[in-house]
Amino acid sequence: MAVCARLCGVGQSRRCRRRQRNNQQDQGSDSDMDEEEGERIVGQRRTDAGCCGGPDSAVASAGPSDAGEYGNGHVNRGASGDNSRPPQSLAELPPELLVEIFSLLPGTVLPNVALVCKKFRQILNTETIWRKRCMEEFGMNEDLRKMEAGGVCSQDLYVKRVNPRVKSGRFMKLLPDYEHMDYRDVYTHLLHPYRHILGLWQPDIGPYGGLLNVVVDGLFIIGWMYLPPHDPRVEDPMRRRPLFRIHLWESKKATVECMYGHKGPHKGDIQTVKKDEFSTKCNQTDHHRMPGGRQEEFRTWLEEEWGRTLEEIFHEHMQELILMKFIYTSQYDNCLTYRRIYLPPAMPSDLLQPGLFKGTYGSHGLEIVMLSFHGSSARATKLTGDPNVPAGQLTLDIDLRRPVVLPDLEQQRNIEELSRLVLRIHEEVQSDAEQQDSEAPPVVKSAEEEGACGGTSGPEPEEVDHGACSDSCQPGPSSSSSPPEAQPFVLPLGVMARNEVYPRTCRKCFYGTGLIAGHGFTSPERTPGLFVLFDEDRFGFIWLELKSFSLYSRLTDHLPHAHAPNMERFEAMLRNMQSWTS
Repeated sequence: MAVCARLCGVGQSRRCRRRQRNNQQDQGSDSDMDEEEGERIVGQRRTDAGCCGGPDSAVASAGPSDAGEYGNGHVNRGASGDNSRPPQSLAELPPELLVEIFSLLPGTVLPNVALVCKKFRQILNTETIWRKRCMEEFGMNEDLRKMEAGGVCSQDLYVKRVNPRVKSGRFMKLLPDYEHMDYRDVYTHLLHPYRHILGLWQPDIGPYGGLLNVVVDGLFIIGWMYLPPHDPRVEDPMRRRPLFRIHLWESKKATVECMYGHKGPHKGDIQTVKKDEFSTKCNQTDHHRMPGGRQEEFRTWLEEEWGRTLEEIFHEHMQELILMKFIYTSQYDNCLTYRRIYLPPAMPSDLLQPGLFKGTYGSHGLEIVMLSFHGSSARATKLTGDPNVPAGQLTLDIDLRRPVVLPDLEQQRNIEELSRLVLRIHEEVQSDAEQQDSEAPPVVKSAEEEGACGGTSGPEPEEVDHGACSDSCQPGPSSSSSPPEAQPFVLPLGVMARNEVYPRTCRKCFYGTGLIAGHGFTSPERTPGLFVLFDEDRFGFIWLELKSFSLYSRLTDHLPHAHAPNMERFEAMLRNMQSWTS
């Protein structure tokens, strides 16, 4: 504010004191400016230079949609004809230059700029400025005047109003006429107030969790619940279901609507609980109910969730798990709490691009995990879970310092041979852990010994080993090394796989552990297994104790506003996720 005032020429000079006296005389006329005059810059002759809105400038009129409508932007220097004098303040610049300057500022500071003077306030009515803010800050790149109502089907746009006396009707539009809105309204009343809920979130649905992506979609802010494809088609794209949407009415007031159920959008509410946490509430839960009662609701849910009927699921244990999930999750159709999650940061030394993956989990169906890299280890954290291992837990922990060289195909088919290779590494890991636990805390002598060996600290050899492994593995996205040659791969006989169409070649294998537990997350333990890297978008894990195989496929959807500010914030989020479900 002070900077803009100085640029505008406001100070202790005699000219500006004279301007202040003139402004006091004209204060009533400025405050009574009508709407039409507020969208134009009234040209006035300037008798004294250096003050905003003074009588020395003749500025072209400002239209509401484009900076070009200001005309050529030529500034008349008055009767003296002193056109060669350069601008002495920011306010003397042509309007089109001010539009360009203001459009580079964050939208949050523009209201303060409007307080500097009348000229700035009028220029900030230009649509060009707010359109650029909507595009750069929120990704809204469509033309507001030609924009379709994104994320909304045709029956949500119109409804038939029937007059029972004449038994005829006409279709009435449910959504407002966006021709009467502008980018400033959209920014001020929709995008900016709800900017804190954009990004990825995990719903608090007990052990099941989930993945919510809140995005700007056309003239809406929509919360999409991401659902895995139907089991076992792990490489199919994700399914999306809208849970809520926010948009503007003609009153320039944001309206929240619940999209859950089968009767169309209805009244809802969004409340910010605390930082990185918000909740949604439905105010008309009767829209969630079906005429056929709970049985019809269960059949519809089962078809959407699993793509089949209960009669087509022959396994009795799976039927119990499905029915349990329906009963549990249906309790949350009125109110849900969401906690923010981030995508894992990528490093050049990563074995592959970190991110989100869909994975097969036996009778529990498909679940979503987050793969991240932490020095010499790769970790897969559940975003969706089940009654045995809930969402938020570390499902896979891969030791990148311990690669496994696969034998020939005949020996790979032998589960005993594969178990022997992995269990030998598992015993070495346990032995090293026991030795570290039995050793005394570090003393000065050990530090001196480390200094004699080159001054390396404990974790330093891990980084070296990790780099040696990654040289022969698939590099990260910023690495220029060529990928390694693929080697044949086949599942051992007797290992169950939900997806029989798994890749027949792999790039690298590592020792790792997988988390298993009883119902209710009882007696959890980490059991040895084999991590198999197939390519940049697919990996697998052989659970030796369970004699089962999980295939993971990358989630390729565009997820804006989801990147972690830094690695520290991401790791803190992972710790919080585990505490939510522990």
